[in-house]
Amino acid sequence: MRQRLTAVGLESFCKTTGGKGLHVVAPLLSGARDRVTWKEAKGFAQGICQWMAQDAPERYLINMSKAKRTGKIFLDYLRNDRLSTAVAVLSPRARAGATVSMPLTWAQVRGDLDPKKYTVRSVPALLAKTKAWDGYEDAASSIKAAMKKLATR
Repeated sequence: MRQRLTAVGLESFCKTTGGKGLHVVAPLLSGARDRVTWKEAKGFAQGICQWMAQDAPERYLINMSKAKRTGKIFLDYLRNDRLSTAVAVLSPRARAGATVSMPLTWAQVRGDLDPKKYTVRSVPALLAKTKAWDGYEDAASSIKAAMKKLATR
């Protein structure tokens, strides 16, 4: 996902969800010239996910059906909708162990990543040591420019 977003000119950041998944976030410019509708933003997210799923259908899918997900990574573009929700970074979750949605560096995103290690007890000390999301505030780019690049790929 990071490579796809980079290819269309967006910098991205990753976080745990506080559950089993990961969220990839791309900060966007918000000025009047850069605004798009929710429908357009969701369509862009769907396009990026379809690109990934088409290139590696044995690995990724965008179909929400749990029966079809076995052994594959579900790319959930549906979070990009006005009425959808996504947990905010550093939010504790009402789950066993009180897990937290933790910002990650890309180096931390590996096969042995255990999201359950990020809890309300462990996160304060981990935050003091992390460089995750450094530069986030300055990384915003135009979704309109990214949409154009995606359309011409």
